[in-house]
Amino acid sequence: MRCAGLYGLPLFSTRSSLLLLLVVLVVLSVSAPVVASDTPLTGTLGNATIVEDNPPDVTYVAMLPTQFSSKIRGSISATGSSDGIGVVFKVNFTDFPMGQGPFTYHVHVNPVPTDGNCNGTLGHLDPFIRGEDVACQKSLPQTCQVGDLAGKHGKITEDPFTAGYVEDFASTAMGIGAFIGNRSIVIHNVNKTRLTCANFTLLQSSVGSNNMTNGSSPYLFHGSADHRHPASFYTLAFFFSALAVVVLL
Repeated sequence: MRCAGLYGLPLFSTRSSLLLLLVVLVVLSVSAPVVASDTPLTGTLGNATIVEDNPPDVTYVAMLPTQFSSKIRGSISATGSSDGIGVVFKVNFTDFPMGQGPFTYHVHVNPVPTDGNCNGTLGHLDPFIRGEDVACQKSLPQTCQVGDLAGKHGKITEDPFTAGYVEDFASTAMGIGAFIGNRSIVIHNVNKTRLTCANFTLLQSSVGSNNMTNGSSPYLFHGSADHRHPASFYTLAFFFSALAVVVLL
């Protein structure tokens, strides 16, 4: 004699249905993270936002030092775009050590200390708190760290190395986290060792003293941030899986 299950259905049928549901949910909860891993990583505060109010006549330059052991020479300049959107970078580096490339270069959050130790510059400029463990995707620059210039515009693969581009997410205006004027540029070898570094200094400005650099690092943000919560799907899947197990027991 069959025992009645939920809603008067035979117990065997009810358990079979719940077991099937459990299997489906477990498969989804296991396979979904694999799909999600292909999704570009964004910052805790969302994607980087395009800076649209850069003063066009403000230029900062970082000249690589000559008094330390590194033989790498050159400079990088950053000028506000004529339309105020982003920053025009011009890069000119030379004399890289043989066999240590490809090289990367980034804007780091702190200036170089007086002793020239590049470790004092701390990490990459990252006001949206993305982190650097997952590599930047050039096709989606808004998901990258603001300071990851090599990740967005290409690594250094030739010597001498020259490049010019507009970086939409950097700023030459003080008061936002994307401001590069009180930061530094750091060059790394393929093993991420810091080879040389230099501070950005104000070269010219026709917009007044409000754009002069200082030692602070204000973290204010422009625009909106599209937060993503993919973990909620996994939470629901495991919840219903656990519920099915309880009913079966």
